[in-house]
Amino acid sequence: MQGVLSKDIKYVGGVGEVRAKVLEREAGVRTIGDLLMRFPFRYIDRSRLMTINQVDESMESTYIQLRCRVVGKSFVGEGSRQRFVVEAIDATGSVELLWFQGIKWIEKRIESGREYIVFGRPSFYRSRMSIVHPEIETVEQALSRKQESGFQGIYPSTEKLSQTIPIKAMQSIIHNAWQIASTDPSAFVDPLPEVLRRRCGLISLRDAIYNIHFPQSSELLRQAQYRLKFDELLGVQLTIQARRTERHSRNNGFLFPRVGDNFNSFFHTKIPFSLTGAQQRVIKEIRTDMISGKQMNRLLQGDVGSGKTMVAFMTMLLAVDNGFQACIMAPTEILARQHYASMARFAEGLNVKVAILTGSSKSKERRASLEGIASGEIDILVGTHALIEDGVQFNNLGYVVIDEQHRFGVEQRAKLWTKNQQPPHILVMTATPIPRTLAMTLYGDLEVSVIDELPPGRQPIRTYHYYDSSRLKMFGFLRQEIAKGRQVYIVYPLIKESEKMDYKDLHDGYESISRDFPLPQYRIAICHGKMKPEDKDASMAQFKRGEADILIATSVIEVGVDVPNATVMVIESAERFGLSQLHQLRGRVGRGGGQSYCILMSGDKLSKEGRARLEAMCATNDGFRLSELDLKLRGAGDIHGTQQSGEAFELNIANLATDTQIMELTRDEALRILASDPTLSSAENSLLRELRDRHKRRERIDFSDIS
Repeated sequence: MQGVLSKDIKYVGGVGEVRAKVLEREAGVRTIGDLLMRFPFRYIDRSRLMTINQVDESMESTYIQLRCRVVGKSFVGEGSRQRFVVEAIDATGSVELLWFQGIKWIEKRIESGREYIVFGRPSFYRSRMSIVHPEIETVEQALSRKQESGFQGIYPSTEKLSQTIPIKAMQSIIHNAWQIASTDPSAFVDPLPEVLRRRCGLISLRDAIYNIHFPQSSELLRQAQYRLKFDELLGVQLTIQARRTERHSRNNGFLFPRVGDNFNSFFHTKIPFSLTGAQQRVIKEIRTDMISGKQMNRLLQGDVGSGKTMVAFMTMLLAVDNGFQACIMAPTEILARQHYASMARFAEGLNVKVAILTGSSKSKERRASLEGIASGEIDILVGTHALIEDGVQFNNLGYVVIDEQHRFGVEQRAKLWTKNQQPPHILVMTATPIPRTLAMTLYGDLEVSVIDELPPGRQPIRTYHYYDSSRLKMFGFLRQEIAKGRQVYIVYPLIKESEKMDYKDLHDGYESISRDFPLPQYRIAICHGKMKPEDKDASMAQFKRGEADILIATSVIEVGVDVPNATVMVIESAERFGLSQLHQLRGRVGRGGGQSYCILMSGDKLSKEGRARLEAMCATNDGFRLSELDLKLRGAGDIHGTQQSGEAFELNIANLATDTQIMELTRDEALRILASDPTLSSAENSLLRELRDRHKRRERIDFSDIS
C-alpha cells in the first residue's frame, strides 16, 4: 500500500490533532495505511432482527437487535438510585429496557406507542428479559441511515483510546479513511502475483481490506480474513525460509562420517535398555544432518521421561568418534549434575572422558575441566551457564546440546557457537511440547525432531482434581503413599501471601503441612527461587537421597529433579498455572516403576478457562495435545517463555492456535517462490520483497537463526 495511505491521520474526518496523538501513542497509528491495517477483532451483526421469544439465557454475553413498540415508561427509585424503565413489546413477548445514567435526556427521546430498533446485550432475572443501556433509534431513523455493512466491527482499544475515541467514533473514522483511500487507484497495489492468487483461491487485496472493515456478507468476511492472514504468514515464512537458505549457503558443517567404536560398543553391548522406535528415528535424523556437509540446527521435542538424554549422549558419541568434542548446557546446577552422573555412567568402559563445569565447581574440579577441554583430553563437557564464560576454551568443539533451551536467553545460547572458529552442530532440546504452528514461527529455521513415545514399562500418571473442601481426603492419601515408603512433592504458585492474588502460598502451606505431618515422623524439605543457590540445591539433593518425605516447593522444580521414588505431585492453586507448566510439573513423578499420581488442588470457584485446563489435565497425559489446547487458551505470547525471550513475529490478524493450515500453505508457497528467486530480486517479486521486509521490521529478535 502506498500513495494516499502514507498521509497523516489527523486529516481524516473525525480525527484532528488531539485524537491523532492518542492514536499514535496508544496504537502506533500515524497514517491512513496504519489505520486501515488495524482490523476489527470481532463483529456484531446489525443486519439481523430477532423476535423477543428467540432470545434466551444462553445469549447473555452476545449482542441482539429487536424491533419493538414502547407501551410504557416510568422513573423508579429516588436520587442516585433512580432509573428510567421502558416496557416494550413485539408480537412474541415483552422486554424491559433500563437506563441508570442520562435518564432525563433518554426519556425525552422515547415516545409511548412508537416502534424502535433496540440493540444491546440481554440479561435475565426469573426468566424476565431486560437490556441495560441499549442503543435505540426509531425505525424511520434506522431505515434512512446509510450503512456500509450490516456487520459492525469492534476494534482493539486501550482505556485511554476508548475514552478519547468511542466505538462509534472509531467506526466513523475508519469509514472516512476508506473513502479517502478508495479514491487513489495506486493505494492497493497487490503484492501477490496473480498466478499465486488463483492457485490459492485468494481475493484481491483491495477487496480484502474493504471487507475486513465493512463485510458485505459473512462469506466475504471469511475470504477477507483468509487473504490478510495469508499475506501476513507468507511474509513470516519468506523471512524464515530465506534465512534458512542463506544460513545453509554460508555455513559448512563439520562432517561426522564415521560410526566408530564408542558408538557401536555402547549401542551393541552397554546400552541399559532398548531404544524406542522414536529414539531410533531421531538418532537417524541427527546422523543424516551430521553427514550432509551442512551445519545442523535441530530442535528435539520430547515429553518428560521420553529419553532425550540418551539420544543426546549417543549422538555425542558420533562427534567423539569423529575426533570432535561435545558439550551439553543445562539451566540448573542439579540438572547438570544429573546429566553428568548419567553420562559418566554411560561412558564407563568406553574411550570417552566426561567432565563437568558449573558455577559452584570447586577450584580443583574447575581447573581440571578447563585444562582438559583446552588440551582435547576431555571429550564431553557437561555444565551450566559456566560453559559460556570467556575463560572456557575448547580444543575442537563440534557438537553443542542445549537442554531446556527456552530457559536460556538468545545471547547466552549464541556465546556457545563462538567456542569454535566454525560453528558446531546444534541440538536444542525441550521437554515442553511445542504446538506445530508455534514451532514453525519461533523455530522456523530449525529442523524439528519429536520423540513421541515413552519407554516401555512406564505407567500413565493418574491425575485428579480436588477442591479445597477435599483437602483432608488429599492429606489422607499422602499419608498412605508415604507409609509405602514413597515421596511427595507439593508445589505452590507463590512464596508468600499476596494481597493481589488469592492463591495458596508456600509459607502458609509449610505451616499447614507441618501441623498435619508433624516432625520427626515426617521429614519435610523446602525449595524456592528466593533461596541461595547452594541452599536450594541442598534441599533438592536431600529429597533426591530419600532424606525427606515431602518437598514443599514453587515451580522452580519444574526442571531438573529426577526422583524415581517420588510418586505424588500435589499442585496447589492449580488454576494459576498454564497447561504446559502443569504438564511439566506432573512429569516430575512417574519416573520409577510404580504407579504415580498428580493431584490438582483448586478453590471452589473456577473460571471457565481454569476449569477447562484442569479437566484437560485429568483427561490426558499427551503433552502435545495439551500444548495445542494451551495455545488456544492462552495465546502464543504466554507459552514456552516466548514473551520473555522475544516472540518471533508480532502477528496482526493471524492466529497460531487456529491457522495451522494457512501457515503450512504459506510455507510451501514461500519455498516455491524462493526456489526460483532466493533473494526476491526479480521485478515480479519486488512487492513480495516489501511484504517480507515489513515482517523483518516487526520481528523482535532473530530467534530461530541461532547459529
